[in-house]
Parts: sequence; C-alpha cells; structure tokens
Amino acid sequence: MQGTRSRWGSTRRLSAMLAVTALTAATVAGGETCTTQSAMAPADRDALAAAARNMAQRVEANDAAGLRALTIAAYANDFGAIQNLVASTSAKVKGATPVVEQIYLLDATDLKKPTDGADKFNGSAQFLCTLNKSIAEADFSIPGLPAGKYGFAIVEARGIAAPWRLSFLLQQVQGQWQMAGFYPRPMTAAGRDGLWYWTEARTMAKNKEQWNAWLYYQQAEALLNPANMIQSTHLEKLHNEQTAVAPPAISSGVSADTPLVVKGANGAEYHFTGLGVDDSLAKDKVDVTARLKVDDVGDPVAARKRNTDAASALVAAYPELRKGFYGVWIFAEAPGQNPYATEMAMNEIH
Repeated sequence: MQGTRSRWGSTRRLSAMLAVTALTAATVAGGETCTTQSAMAPADRDALAAAARNMAQRVEANDAAGLRALTIAAYANDFGAIQNLVASTSAKVKGATPVVEQIYLLDATDLKKPTDGADKFNGSAQFLCTLNKSIAEADFSIPGLPAGKYGFAIVEARGIAAPWRLSFLLQQVQGQWQMAGFYPRPMTAAGRDGLWYWTEARTMAKNKEQWNAWLYYQQAEALLNPANMIQSTHLEKLHNEQTAVAPPAISSGVSADTPLVVKGANGAEYHFTGLGVDDSLAKDKVDVTARLKVDDVGDPVAARKRNTDAASALVAAYPELRKGFYGVWIFAEAPGQNPYATEMAMNEIH
C-alpha cells in the first residue's frame, strides 16, 4: 500500500488531562489571565460553551461555509486548508454527539502592543492555569497573538466507535465568539486510549523494550494532547518518562541533523530522520512510521525496493518492534520531491 500524507498544523503544547480536571484562575506577568470554567461567570461560561458546540456541530455536518462565517477574518479570508480539514474530520465524526468537556477564558486585552506598528505581538502570550489550587499547572503559550479576549474549548465527539476531540481557539469580536483555530484529534488508536498506551509504555520500559516504550509514549502523548499550544504538569511527566527510556541511539533525538543510521544486510546504510506511530490502517495495533532520507526518490519500482529494504533493516536492528506494532510505514523523502510511502505488515518483512 502506498501514498503520501500531509497535516495542517498549529502552535505549541497541550494536555488531555485538563479535560477531566476542575480548575481555578491564575494571572501571569504581562497582563494575560486564564479563567477556567469553574471560576467563570455563568453568562461567560454558557456563551463560550454554546459557541464551541455550534462550531463542532458544523464540523460534524461538514458545513464549511457555515463555519467560515463564524471565523475571524484573518482565517476566513484564506480558508482552504481549514475547509479541507473540516471535510476530513467530518467523515470521522459523522453521527457523533458533541459534548463540551472543558473551556478556558484567556484574557489578553492588556497584552502590550508592538512598537513597530505591526498588528500582532511578536512574542508569545502566556496563560497559566492552576489545577485545583494545587502546584499542578497547564500553561498556554500562543505566539503572535494580538491583544484581545480569547477562549479555548475542548469538545468531545461521543457516541461513535472511535471518539475524537474537536478543540477550538476562539476570539471575541464585537461581543461574539469567532473561531481563531481548529485542532481535531482522535482519542483512540487501534481501539485504545492514551492512558492505555501510557501504561503499556511503562510496562515495556520495565521489560527493557526501550524502542517499543519510547514509541508508545509518543502515541500516548498524541492521544492525550488536544492541541499543541499548552504544556501541562501531566504531559511533562509523560515526556520525562519517555526521555528516561529513550534508547541510546536516539538519546539526542531523531532529525535531519541527528539521523538514526541503520545498516542493512547488504551493507547499505539507511538514514532515518524521524520515527513515529500511525493508525491510518485501523488494524489491531498501530504502525511504526520512519522517514527515510534519500537523494532522489527514483522510479516506483526502485523506490519500493529501497523502502522494503529499509523496513527490513530497521526491524532486523530492533526486533522488539515486531511485538509492539502491526507493521512499518517508510516515507522516502528527497529535497523538492513528493515523499514515496509504503506500508508492510510485520509478517511481510524478512
């Protein structure tokens, strides 16, 4: 099976644990404040929740035009990427019931305006939310945010086989809440939730399965993280556990600058610039994904053989992967060319 994939992205880190915790308000230096739903005035809470629910219903109905009408001008004027995201998400949440799980009021009306005449703040707006009056925190960090009043809402699409979170950043414009960001994410992979992957990762770590554990921590974070704009105490703990179990070969990470180099049976070296997990085939286990650096993708026959050889080399070097994953995706990537992607089940890799 082959193909290529892309994603429409956003800002910096967020925790799924926030969705189940009642919060209080906190203020940070610079004037930004975070008020959580338990501390909001009922009118503010109801208005923000109603706006988020309405947006989620439009996503479920694939009503991109209706959602665009509820979107701030900066995004409504260039809506193509969001429209595609709405269409793909709608297919995943068709027939679901939207439930507003958690909301936050993010007040940046006193954010210092730039001195160079620019419309946006050049740094990152910081919002600190304290959980249950404890030392635990969730910190929103939103770069380039103009001064104003914002909300963040987590809406769960329930009642379907594979539930999703539809998270929204909202901005108050002339008294009305409008969409300023959309972050849809699945809540399960291969039929299991993030806490299951976190627990399995810990078990794998105890069993000295460092590669499986490191990748399962990655899957856990992907499922427990509604959007990439908050760092939380809970996800920081998960990240620390993942870092502690990282195999020595990737202790400095895996990137174009620090690739994972694996030698194949024929002596060829394969330079992997990224390792991750994928659930697009909806099997009983997730797949490993590996990004392979190549100088030229080449013709399909040669590219498929190279991908097959690369998958074989990866699994031969780290055989524990056979236990934890259904198969391996290889994405061969060359500068200025479309990636060439193949997927092989573990029983097809020799």
